[in-house]
Amino acid sequence: MAPEGGPDHELPWALIGAGPTGLSAARNLSRRGIPFVGFEVHSDVGGLWNIESPKSTMYESAHLISSKTTTAFDEFPMRDEVADFPSHWEMNTYFQDYADTFDLRRNYRFETEVIAAEPTGEGDDSTWKVTVRGPEGEETGEYAGVIIANGILSEPSIPEFEGQDEFEGEIVHTAGYKRPDVFRDKRILIVGAGNSGCDIAVDAVHYAKSIEMSMRSGYWFFPKYIFGRPSDTLNEGKALPAFLKTRIDGKFIRFLTGNPARLGFPEPEGRIYETHPVMNTQVLYYAGHGDIKIRKNIRRFTRTGVEFVDGSSGEYDMVMLATGYKLHYPFIDPEHLNWRAGSPDLYLNIFTPRHRNVFVLGMVEATGLGWQGRYNQADLVAGFIEAGERDPARAEEMWRRVGGPKPDLFAGYNYRQLDRLPFYVNKDAYRAQIHEHLKIFG
Repeated sequence: MAPEGGPDHELPWALIGAGPTGLSAARNLSRRGIPFVGFEVHSDVGGLWNIESPKSTMYESAHLISSKTTTAFDEFPMRDEVADFPSHWEMNTYFQDYADTFDLRRNYRFETEVIAAEPTGEGDDSTWKVTVRGPEGEETGEYAGVIIANGILSEPSIPEFEGQDEFEGEIVHTAGYKRPDVFRDKRILIVGAGNSGCDIAVDAVHYAKSIEMSMRSGYWFFPKYIFGRPSDTLNEGKALPAFLKTRIDGKFIRFLTGNPARLGFPEPEGRIYETHPVMNTQVLYYAGHGDIKIRKNIRRFTRTGVEFVDGSSGEYDMVMLATGYKLHYPFIDPEHLNWRAGSPDLYLNIFTPRHRNVFVLGMVEATGLGWQGRYNQADLVAGFIEAGERDPARAEEMWRRVGGPKPDLFAGYNYRQLDRLPFYVNKDAYRAQIHEHLKIFG
């Protein structure tokens, strides 16, 4: 029986994940009266922000790289006493409070992992058979459809290097890093310089015998504060055209931080914002003091260290791979998600043209999109599900759009990381398209 006021579904939906994106889905399904069962591998909500979760890739010193103002759900601002850039502890408390406020836990089954999801028939709206493993063992149930919201930062991307099997030191990924005492008195090489890599390099400075960073390409480094305010709060409002914004902001950031190439960092590829920015200027500070040394890309490992592409070499006790993450949906056949060249090929990064009742939430990356951007995704999916029951004509209009052509999600930016993050978008273009599509449902 559907909740009062909701559509008369015969079957509930299966929702996978209770991190911030999963909670966004739970909230929007609940407020539209759409029945669902949520599955979460950990014992509580929070996803990767819950450091106790077996799937969490969080580390003790981790904080938001965006400010609480631009990151929070619109309907649930973070408390005044929460720091501008909250720690993972504060973020986990925030998501627990969100779940409490809107009673989102009641539909979840915790300590339960989805291990398989497959359609029961041939049609694009066939029901789905979902198999889970929980405290009582394995079981299979039938569901109206599947909403995948298990996140994009849990499965490490681990490159292979020539000679790495010869290396006598440790090779570890940042996914397994928790606290900096693992660096004590060791010679460390960090491979990659994204936000996690730079955070961890700054951690390691106080413990390691030496810290070096190997970088394949350059980044734009942003201060977290400008004029005493979180820097990401200064650019809100109507977006400037890409050619103008990159010119103005690029000159301003160079004025504030200087040219990182002077400290040995590679020059950034492309214009500002065309690579994901690093919200960390401490790494520049320590590089300027000689505490962090910048190296070229790796050519090969040796028994005691690494040779770099410029012919130089170094000896290390530990190599830490800050090489990012890859999409991980092991419970479903990639063909059901229209998988193409490293990621699902989805309309608005949500809808697969193969199934009317399979959705991926959170498979989107954009500077400044925040949790509200994921909430808006979930709102669109819930609107589509509800329309399928109450207003089929509106649902058909949405499904027609899923067939293409795809809207522009880049707003004039030539994003350089699309080879490894093919789901990267421009936040303003993406928000505008989501809101445009939400109009279909009134």
